[in-house]
Amino acid sequence: MLTTPGGTLLVMAVLVPFVGVLLGLTLGGRHVWRVAAVTVLAGLAIVASLASMLLQSGDTVVYLLGGWAPPLGIALRADSLSVVMMLAVAVVICGIGLYARSDFGSVAGAAEARAPFTFWLLLLAVWGSLNLVFVSGDLFTLYVALELVTFSGVPLVCLDGRGETLRAALRYLLFALAGSLLYLLGAVLLYGAYGTLDIALLAERIRPEPIAWSVAALMTVGLLAKTALFPLHLWLPPAHAGAPAAASAVLSALVIKGSWFLVVRLWFDVMPGVVTLSAAQLLAGLGAAAIVVGSVVALRQERLKLLVAYSTIAQIGYLFLMFPLAFDAGGSALVHGPALTGGLLQAVSHATAKAAMFMAAGLVYAALGHDRIADLAGVARAMPITILAFALAGLALMGVVPSGAYLAKKLMLDAAASSGQWWWEGVLQGGAVFTAAYVVLVLTHVMRRPRGPAQPLKRVSRLSEFAALFLGLCSLLLAFAALGPLPGDLVKNPLAPGELGTTLLVFLGGTLLALGLSPQPLLAATRGGPLRRTMTRAGIAFEHSDGFVRRWPSASIALLTLAALFGWLLLARPLP
Repeated sequence: MLTTPGGTLLVMAVLVPFVGVLLGLTLGGRHVWRVAAVTVLAGLAIVASLASMLLQSGDTVVYLLGGWAPPLGIALRADSLSVVMMLAVAVVICGIGLYARSDFGSVAGAAEARAPFTFWLLLLAVWGSLNLVFVSGDLFTLYVALELVTFSGVPLVCLDGRGETLRAALRYLLFALAGSLLYLLGAVLLYGAYGTLDIALLAERIRPEPIAWSVAALMTVGLLAKTALFPLHLWLPPAHAGAPAAASAVLSALVIKGSWFLVVRLWFDVMPGVVTLSAAQLLAGLGAAAIVVGSVVALRQERLKLLVAYSTIAQIGYLFLMFPLAFDAGGSALVHGPALTGGLLQAVSHATAKAAMFMAAGLVYAALGHDRIADLAGVARAMPITILAFALAGLALMGVVPSGAYLAKKLMLDAAASSGQWWWEGVLQGGAVFTAAYVVLVLTHVMRRPRGPAQPLKRVSRLSEFAALFLGLCSLLLAFAALGPLPGDLVKNPLAPGELGTTLLVFLGGTLLALGLSPQPLLAATRGGPLRRTMTRAGIAFEHSDGFVRRWPSASIALLTLAALFGWLLLARPLP
């Protein structure tokens, strides 16, 4: 194994953000945002160059640290999965940087402030750590990279230093560390059994046996805790409740993608013949539960930012639906195919759309001084660009043509149909209805006429509004960027009778859910009706269940129970 042409770009993609952190620390808070701006532009150019090189050659880019090949040395590798994620993260980082300029920029003559100084350094640290996750070639380096992501993301929760946000950050840190312990234990067992942690070498040596199944269970559940997949999401809602909008965009759009990507690496590249279809069904089942619970609880929220936070829990569920759909015809091994492509598109679409939604919610809060959904009447007229950004991001998550989520859903529906897993078709189709429900809920409130005098609005940055709109458009138009390697017949005319009918049905179903589950009746005619009372009781039951699951004892028991359950599903496989 040798370093390939362009391998130096892998090192630069990781080092440049950390060099920006060191320069920012050296130059101080008055200049840190300028350092961040230059670093972001340089990092974007590096990732674009790497993507261009990979597109031309089609081969994996490799860099051997110190010139030593594994297992003695460490290799950095970038394949198509890595580069797509690096590009998506770079674009989202650019959007968040533009958005945060008004909140965390330095003013000439003003004293240095702690929050802006910290934010820009942490933003660059998250970026460099994620790039390391995407290019790491061995499981221990991935562990180190993932811990860097965690320790860069946790302080973003408590930038204001309030007790409430400090408690939320500590909750996030402790639960993430619990997941890290499970992952690290799995890595130790792997090294003891096979003598290496290099992904390429492990893929050659590992075989279906009890030690490998135990490792897969431990490492998978540890990563699920970091990803906040239901029911291991106790840290996510409190983390978003008090964090600045830009920080929430980083956490939701980017940070959770690191651990999700590591699950993909572990299952598809390290253990494709070790993991079982029954374990993949459980993984997707947790995703389906996340979609239902997260969406229903989102519809019960009274604050816009918490609605977006719970919608993140629901959208995380989509990222795990691809695993059972990616098995080969015999159900014996995972393969790189349309289902994996669909999952990757879903991750990119979620990253751009979710960042736009949090940014829009933050602008609404900045303008009004609150984000109470029931009191947002007239906001659409006062802040049309912000509400347009939110609406476009919502449409993208619903899977409307030509969004990335639309392509992802089509690819996974085809995989479900070809493999005979019809039950996941229902989940994929029904999930769009839940997404439509909370989008309709918010748009109904912001488009109403205010009953009394219009609320005084604080002026918000146009640059921040257009940054949110840019990311929303990226998610909605993602299909055009993905047309090359995909079958051309996947993208349909949105005005064709079939597509238009499906879209209208999704909106109709979402409207009915919003009418029944929203805390405040959307229409006077539905107030007090028997159907609304029944759905309201169901929504309250979901809220109570979510509150119970997010307690420390419940989450700890769920963590251990899932590890045991995954282990049993893997160990139940007969020996060859």
